[in-house]
Amino acid sequence: MIGNSLPAELLLDRDVTDAQKDQLVSMLGDLGVRADARRALAHRGPAELGWVVLLALPLHSFLSGLGAEAVKDVYTGVKSLLRRGPRGDGAGSGGGDAGEDGAPLVLHDSVSGLRVVLEADLPAEAYRQLVALDLTAYRIGPLHYDRHRGTWRSELDEATG
Repeated sequence: MIGNSLPAELLLDRDVTDAQKDQLVSMLGDLGVRADARRALAHRGPAELGWVVLLALPLHSFLSGLGAEAVKDVYTGVKSLLRRGPRGDGAGSGGGDAGEDGAPLVLHDSVSGLRVVLEADLPAEAYRQLVALDLTAYRIGPLHYDRHRGTWRSELDEATG
C-alpha cells in the first residue's frame, strides 16, 4: 500500500463494462491510488498499442511504493477481473478482447510521458527489475520486457541513442 494517495487516470477500452471499471477503481483505491476512470475513444489509429487498460500516474512513486510482487498482483488482478466478465462467470466483456491475454496493461508515467507495457506471463524477475528501474534513463519508450535478453528496453530509445 502506498502511503499517500496517488492521483491516477485510468483509461479503459470501450469493451470494459461499468461494473469492471468500478472494481478496477476500487482495487486501485485499496492500493492507495485515487483513479479517475474514463473511456478511450472508439477509433484509435493503427499505431496505437492494443491495450485494454492504461493507467497514468506518477510511475516512480507507484512502483517504489508497491514493490515487485504488488505490481505483479495489480497486473494479475486487472487481467482476472477483465477475463471474468460483468457477471463474474468467465464470459468476458462480451464485445472484444478485453479479457484476453494478448492485450497488455500499460502503465503511463504522468510525469515523463514514458509508457511501460506489462504483457501476459512476465517472469517474476521482470517485476523485480521494473521496480528498481531508473526511468530517467529512457526518453521515448515504450518499455517492453525482452524475455530473450532478460531486461527492460525501449527499441526506440536504442535506435535514437
